[in-house]
Amino acid sequence: MSEKNNEVEFLVMGVDVSKDTLDVCIVPDFERMQVSNDAEGHVLIIEKVRKLGVKLIVLEATGGYEMALVLVLSEKELPVTVINPRRIRKFADAIGITAKTDAIDAKVIAEFGRMVRPEIRSLPPADIRLFSQLVARRRQLQEMHGMEQNRLACSIGEVRCTLEKHLRFLERGLEKIEKQINDEIKRTPLWKQKSDNLDAVKGVGPVLVSTFLAELPELGTLNKKQIAALVGVAPYNHDSGKYRGKRAIYGGRVVVRNVLYMSTLSACRWNPVIKSFYERLKAAGKPEKVAIVACMRKLLVILNSMAKTNSPWRPVIA
Repeated sequence: MSEKNNEVEFLVMGVDVSKDTLDVCIVPDFERMQVSNDAEGHVLIIEKVRKLGVKLIVLEATGGYEMALVLVLSEKELPVTVINPRRIRKFADAIGITAKTDAIDAKVIAEFGRMVRPEIRSLPPADIRLFSQLVARRRQLQEMHGMEQNRLACSIGEVRCTLEKHLRFLERGLEKIEKQINDEIKRTPLWKQKSDNLDAVKGVGPVLVSTFLAELPELGTLNKKQIAALVGVAPYNHDSGKYRGKRAIYGGRVVVRNVLYMSTLSACRWNPVIKSFYERLKAAGKPEKVAIVACMRKLLVILNSMAKTNSPWRPVIA
C-alpha cells in the first residue's frame, strides 16, 4: 500500500462546538455537516463516525459545551480527544488560515488532527470529574467573594446592605463546598493518604492539595522535568545564533500554577527547605520573580517525589 492510500484511510473528524450547534468536517474528503448540540445531534455524529470508520475525533475545548459530546463518545469507546484552543489557533496561523467561521474552524481542527495525530486520552472517572467541579466551584466562589469584598469598601446605604447579604451567602456556600471537598477526600483512601502527606509540608495547605488532586492527577507519575513542564514552571530557552535570551516559563496549567504560587510565598517564609533555597538565590543576585519561580519548581518537585514514593515529609536542607 502506498503512503497516500494509507493517509486516505485515516479519516479524522474535526468538531467545532458552540452552545447550540456542532459543525463537523471530515478529512481528507472535507465532508461537512452541522447538527444540534444535544442528544439527537450526538447520535447523528456517532452514526457518521461508525459508517465512515473515522479513526480520530478532535474537539476544541470550549469551557464545557464540549463535555456532553465527549462523554457520549467516550462511553461508546470512540477515539476522541480535546485540544487546547491555543494550539488550534497557532496551527491555523501556521497553515495560513486567518478567517474564522464555525465551518472553517471545524476544517482547521480536522486538519490539525490529521497532521498532528494528537494522543487519545480517556476521560477521568466520574468521581474525579465531580471532585474537579467542586474544586472549580470553590475557586469561583472565592473570586466572587473577593470582588464583593472590594466593592464593600466604597459602598454605603442600601448598596452596602445588599453586598453584606451577598457576602454572607457566599461564605455559607464556601463552607458547604469546603465540607463536600473534605468529605470526598476522606471517602477515598488513596486521596486521604496523599492529602495527609502533602498537607504536612509547611506552606502547603488544603487548597493546594485539593487543587493537585483535581487538576494535577499526574502528580507522582512523572519525572521532575515532566511535572515542571506540565504545570508551567520549567524555564524555556530563547536563543538564536549568538544571541542568548532570558529563560522564561510558558504554558502549563494556569490554575495549578496560580495556587502553587501562593503556597510558595508562604513556603519561602515558613518552610526551612524552601526558605533556605530562596535566600541562597537572593544572595546570588537573582531577581525576586526568578527566585520565586525557582522555589515553585523546587516545591513542586518535592511534592511530586513524595507522591511517587508515597512517603511523608522529611525536610533536608541542602
